[in-house]
Order: sequence, then C-alpha cells, then structure tokens
Amino acid sequence: MTTSEQKRGKIFYGWWIVVASGVGLAVHFGPIIVPTFGVFLKPLSQEFGWNRTQVSLAFSLATLGITVAVPFIGRLVDRFGARRVILPAVLLFGLSVLSLSFLSAHLWHFYALYLLIGVVGSGTTPVPYAKVISRWFDRKRGLALGLAVALSTLGGTFMPSVVQALIAAMGWRHTYLLLGLMAMGIAIPVVGLLLKETPQMMGWEPDGEAVGQVEVSQLRDPEEGLSFQEARRTGTFWLMICAFFLMSVSFHGYIIHLVPLLTDRGLSAQSAALTASLAGGAALIGKIGIGYLLDRFFAPAVAVWFFCGFALGIFLLWSGAVGGAVFVSVVLVGLGLGTELDVMPYVVSRYFGLRAFGEIYSYTFAIFTLGAVVGPPLMGAGFDATGSYSLVLGTFVVAALTAAGLMTRLGPYRVWEPVVEPVVAVSVARV
Repeated sequence: MTTSEQKRGKIFYGWWIVVASGVGLAVHFGPIIVPTFGVFLKPLSQEFGWNRTQVSLAFSLATLGITVAVPFIGRLVDRFGARRVILPAVLLFGLSVLSLSFLSAHLWHFYALYLLIGVVGSGTTPVPYAKVISRWFDRKRGLALGLAVALSTLGGTFMPSVVQALIAAMGWRHTYLLLGLMAMGIAIPVVGLLLKETPQMMGWEPDGEAVGQVEVSQLRDPEEGLSFQEARRTGTFWLMICAFFLMSVSFHGYIIHLVPLLTDRGLSAQSAALTASLAGGAALIGKIGIGYLLDRFFAPAVAVWFFCGFALGIFLLWSGAVGGAVFVSVVLVGLGLGTELDVMPYVVSRYFGLRAFGEIYSYTFAIFTLGAVVGPPLMGAGFDATGSYSLVLGTFVVAALTAAGLMTRLGPYRVWEPVVEPVVAVSVARV
C-alpha cells in the first residue's frame, strides 16, 4: 500500500492517543482530589472537629507527596515509557482514595493517607501523558495537549457537584469509596488498550505522516533537546518555574477554598458547588482555546493574556463581588486555569526538546505542585487569623501579575524547527 493510500484509509492514531490520555487525566489526582477537596472540607471539619487550617494541611501534604515523587516519575517515563508507569500508579492511587472511606478520627491518619495519595498519584499526573502526546504531535502539539487536558477539566467540571450530591445522599465515606473505584475502573482499561508510546509503533510519523514498513523498522535518531542538567543552567528554566509557582499558589489556594468562601457569603452548599463547576467549565473552554492558540502564536504571549485575566477574576472576588459579578470572576479565573497544563508541557517541549522531556517537565510540574502546598494553608491561615479571605486574595492578584511579567522574559524558542513560525500575539520582550 502506498503512503497516500495509507493516509486516505486511516484516521491518524494520534487522536486516539489524545482520547486515551484525556480519559486517564479525567480521573487522575487533579479532578478526583483538587476540585472536590473543598466539598469535603466542611463535612470533615464538622465530624472530627478539625479547623480549616488543619484540614487544608492534608491537601498540602498530598501535593508535597507529588512534588517529591514526580521527578522520579519523569525519569522512569524517559527510561521505561509512560504506559509502564501509568497503569500501576492508577491502581495504587485508586486504592489509596478508596481507603479514605475507612478514615479514623486521628488527624495523623488523615494526613498519612493524603500524603500517600500524593506520592502514588504522581504517576497519574500529566507528566507521562504529555511526553506521549509530544511524541505523536509537532505542528498540532498545542491543540493535542489542549484537547487531552480539556477532558481532564471536563472531569473536574462535574466532580464538585457530583461529589456534593453523593455526600448528601450517602455520606462522605461512601463517596470516597466510589471515587477510588472510578479512578481504577475507567483509567486502567482505556490506557491499557489504547496508549502507544510512539507513532512509529503504529506506522506513522508525528502529525499523521504515514511511513513505509521499511522505515518503521529503522531506528530513529535520538530525540533532540537538552538534558535536565543543561536545562537547569538556563535562565529560561528558572523564569518559567517561578511563573508557574506563583500561578499555582494562587490557583490552588483559590480553588480549594472557593466553596467555603462562597457559602460564607450566603450561598447554599449546592449552589457553591455549582459555581465551582462553572470555573471548571470555563477552564474547559480555556484549555481548548489555548491549545489552538499555542500552535499559532508565541506561547509566552498567550500565557500573559490569560494570566492577566486570572488576576482580574481574583481581583473581583477580593473586592467583594456578589451576584453576577461572582460568576464573572469565576469564569475569568477558570479561563486562566486553562493555562497551567497546556502551557507548561508545551513551553518545555519548545524550549528544551524531547530528549529529557519527562525529567525536565517533571521538575517543572513539581514546582507547580509545590505552589499547591503553599496556597491552601495560606488561605486557611488567612481566614483563621482575620475571619476573611480578603488579605490573601489581594496577595494572589499581585502573584498572578508577577507571573505574567516573568513570562514576558522567556525569549525565543531554543529547540524547535517549526514548519510555520508562530506569530507573536503581543509585544513581548525577549532575551
């Protein structure tokens, strides 16, 4: 069969890779733990008598577990492939979430389980999936990453409302049980059946270029790019991780305490959960849109616009927005949330290449999760000290604007030979 006949007769398998990655990400640590933690916060506080700072610390321990473990995951992915990392990690993650249904009244037990969830959940994060997608796509890499993480966001969009309804119907213990079963029952069969490491395994080149059988059997040259040791010596790497750290502190502090914040302002628990879902819906739109824009415009410039929109959304909430202004705030923040999982792997691949992508991206992701260690207890401590979230929200506005400023300093892509050079979306200073 000729190359043109192959291309006419087949749908590019890379899109199935996107589907498999998206399904796996829809039930990974992010959607299962991050948007639902605030829904569990008050029931846990009421049952065990723990204050919000104490409960929030469990989430920080989980993200600390990811921060410590994910660089190891990145190295494993570079060495053994994503599939061999994801499948056992999903199994252990699901069992860990399920075990929360047996939680005792001891605070150390709560902390230990969430720390474990973070450690084993590091293998379910976007790190392994992003490497596979980046291998399958080049010219359409931004869109492919955007679609995959959009499916992740779709899970996060519905999860707060679903969890709130389940807690109301059967209690928080049975809800944790169902979440653990969901993570294992959905991700393991889909990833196990569909995920393939490279396009050459299926007779393709990146972006859907078909290759002859002789070419498939030939070994390709090593993937281009920098090693982690080389990447960490660049100013670009440090500017990048500082920007994502600041956004992570703001994002996680906001999202974990959004439901309690809104109920404090008079919304019912169900209405607050629906509002949190609205943020997820906006993030869903943002991820797809950002993915499309990344393939056409300079990635840091795209990030700047959305970081500034995020800052405006936080500012509205800080200023005491009520009624419709709350929904505007949540939508703006949600659109900004669309950047963290799209832009991070994309800029890593464009600045540092795919040679050590897993390790470099894993350290970037670790710094991002380190921000999640800081954000939620910072919000909780601010509330416990002042009875209000206003002071910390104001700090988050400054942090998001600072992150936008750092992105303007990244400079041109260092490792990339594009078919069509992206257009610079805004005037961005380059070094």
